Amino acid sequence: NIQAGSVGAPSDVLPEQGETLAQAACRALRIDIISGERRPGERLRMERLKAIYNTGPTPLREALQMLVAEGLVRTEENRGFMVAPLNFYEFEDLNVARTAIEVAALRLSIEQGDSTWEAGVVAASYLLEKQDTALLEMNAEVPASWEFANANFHSALVAACGSQWLLRVRAGLQDQCARYRRASVYQRIGQRDLRDEHRAITESALARDADSAVALIEQHFAMTAQSLYDAPRAEGDGS
Repeated sequence: NIQAGSVGAPSDVLPEQGETLAQAACRALRIDIISGERRPGERLRMERLKAIYNTGPTPLREALQMLVAEGLVRTEENRGFMVAPLNFYEFEDLNVARTAIEVAALRLSIEQGDSTWEAGVVAASYLLEKQDTALLEMNAEVPASWEFANANFHSALVAACGSQWLLRVRAGLQDQCARYRRASVYQRIGQRDLRDEHRAITESALARDADSAVALIEQHFAMTAQSLYDAPRAEGDGS
C-alpha cells in the first residue's frame, strides 16, 4: 500500500505484488497529483520528493518520466520536472474525449452486462446516493469520500464493456478530469441535484435503455464542465 503525504510526514513507497519500486512511486505521485496534494505548476525537486516519499532518486526519476507520458507531469529544459498546469481551454477538448470514450463503453456495458454487472451498478449507486444526500447538506469543498463513490459509480456502469483498451484510455481521461474538479470551487452545490442525476442514469442503465443512459451521461458531463467554466480559474490555468 502507498500512503502519500507531505513534507514533514515521509511515506514509504511500498510496491504491491508485481510492481517495481518505480511503478509504486509513480502510483504514489499520481495519487497526490490528482488529489491536489502536489499542486498544478509545482516544481518537483528531487531532494524534496525523496523526503516526501522516502524513496531514492532513480525510481523517482523513472516515475516522473512515466507521468510525463501520461500528461500529468511536464519537463522544461534545464528546469527539471513540474506538475502539469491546468488549462481550462484544454479541458474542453479533454471533456469531449472523455465523453466519447464513456459513451462507447457504456453502450457496450449495457448490451453485454449480466446480473453481476447489475449488482455492481446497484451497489455503487446506493453508496453514491448516500454521499449525494450528504453533499446536498454541505456548503463546503466536495469531500474525498464523494469523489471516491462517484468514481466507483461511473466505473461500475462501464465495467461490462469487455474492452480493456477502452477502460485503460477511460482511466487516464478520468484522472485528468479529476484534477480539474478538485482544483476548482464547485459551483454545483445547491444548484444541481446530483442525487437525481445519478439515480436517473442508474435507472436507464438497468432498464437497458442505452439511448437514454447515453443522453443522461452526456448531459451530466456537460453540466459538470460548465460548472468548471463558471468557477474561478485555478492558479496556473493559463487564462
